[in-house]
Amino acid sequence: MSAAPEADPRFNEFVILQAQNAGLFLGQIPNPHTGEKQVNLRAAKSVIDSLEMISFKTLGNLTPTEEKLLATALDNLRPLYQTALASAQH
Repeated sequence: MSAAPEADPRFNEFVILQAQNAGLFLGQIPNPHTGEKQVNLRAAKSVIDSLEMISFKTLGNLTPTEEKLLATALDNLRPLYQTALASAQH
């Protein structure tokens, strides 16, 4: 029987940072340098894809809190990306 995963605060910080980056790229957060909201769909997709890959590769190795944080970040970012993508196509 394997031991339960140990919490690592760096993981939570990493997920939050990546979610903030995706929010920045989706125009949800103003650029800290310009104060303007900008959309970069390619960069946002890259961050979301990376979080999805991490979710898959860490399956069974995260604490329940880490799993929830990662799942919540993806659940929030995916529809924002789809909305931004639809807006860009019109």
